[in-house]
Amino acid sequence: MLRAGIVVTGTEVLTGRVADANGPWLSEHLRKVGVDVAHLCVCGDRREDLLAQLKFLTDQDVDLIVTSGGLGPTADDMTLPTVAEFAGTTLIFDGVLEAAIMDRLRPMANRWENVDWEALRVGIAKQALVPARGQILDPVGTAPGAIMSAGDVLIVVLPGPPHELQRMWQTAVNAAPFRALVGDDASAIEETVLRLYGITEPDIAETLRLAENALGGLASLEITTCLRRSEVEVVTRFDPSARSVWQRLYEFIRARHGVALFSSDGSTVDEVVAALLHGRRLAVAESCTAGLLGARIADVPGSSAYFLGGVISYANDVKVGQLCVDPDLLASHGAVSPEVAEAMADGALKALGADIAVSTTGVAGPGGGSPDKPVGTVCFCAKTAAGEKVELRVVIPGNRNQIRERATTVALHLLRRLLLP
Repeated sequence: MLRAGIVVTGTEVLTGRVADANGPWLSEHLRKVGVDVAHLCVCGDRREDLLAQLKFLTDQDVDLIVTSGGLGPTADDMTLPTVAEFAGTTLIFDGVLEAAIMDRLRPMANRWENVDWEALRVGIAKQALVPARGQILDPVGTAPGAIMSAGDVLIVVLPGPPHELQRMWQTAVNAAPFRALVGDDASAIEETVLRLYGITEPDIAETLRLAENALGGLASLEITTCLRRSEVEVVTRFDPSARSVWQRLYEFIRARHGVALFSSDGSTVDEVVAALLHGRRLAVAESCTAGLLGARIADVPGSSAYFLGGVISYANDVKVGQLCVDPDLLASHGAVSPEVAEAMADGALKALGADIAVSTTGVAGPGGGSPDKPVGTVCFCAKTAAGEKVELRVVIPGNRNQIRERATTVALHLLRRLLLP
């Protein structure tokens, strides 16, 4: 299996001012052409650091290196000359490319005020410097990409803006050097995602240990597990020839965790609930989550077919005024209680004319907790207009943001339980 390394350049990415969107995207698209990503590196806009990353990846016996960023017109954009140096070639000026970049940029520059045309020409001339040995990838914006070789390692140089990188990617994949490396019959590395709710990472770790013994080894599968949004995610990558091993592992996990396994095709709980809501009319009543639950529901394309809306009843006055929660209920049980959660769900059903509703009310912290209701206590109720309901009170660990985010996951799983036939 071919191995690759990705180098994302940019001090703004290294320092966290800009989130890296290119590394994960490239990793997924390399998987689709049968290339396994062994390393994902981020380095600042410094020649020495980029050279060090290129050397490191070469020493790791990768077959392919893909870089993103550092192809702009400013002095800190130094990826192309640095990669050319590493590949043992020089840069030469391409007048035709310079004219093409200017033609692309001129209509935009004509709309700007006080354009320094000389500075613009200098920047464009820098971007028109291309490697003397290698293949040029035509620019999508103003920056061309390139493909070069350093010994036995192929290096693909791509721009940093995600929309430019993604559009240039297919050109790079279809280029002769890339095709020669991966072959014309390259098959994707298969990847499966299982999602489980209601178990812990140690639970799935124990299951995998038992499966390894029961199935005679899992060496042909690359398995990673993580806890994400209060769910256990099991991602498995494998060569197509190992699909039968994966299938046996899947059956083993399903037999051991059948109730907890809610998605075997990568679907999120958001998507699972969306499918179950077909033909329904949903409303939400939120206190501690303050709109986060409604936002997650609306994030799924097509949600307008079943999602009516909701009431953010953060204050008790809103619970009373908009959701018709009995003030005596609040006084006797408190806002964070199963009784109030159910009353909020009832209020949302009536106020929005829904046939199913879900509510959240809790103590997100950092203050406001008590011995009976510590920080993280959240009460939920999912209820239908016919009176069917599921309710839950839990203490969710984490800081304020984590508690509120995780509460949305719990609410969606409560909805899923209510909606399952």
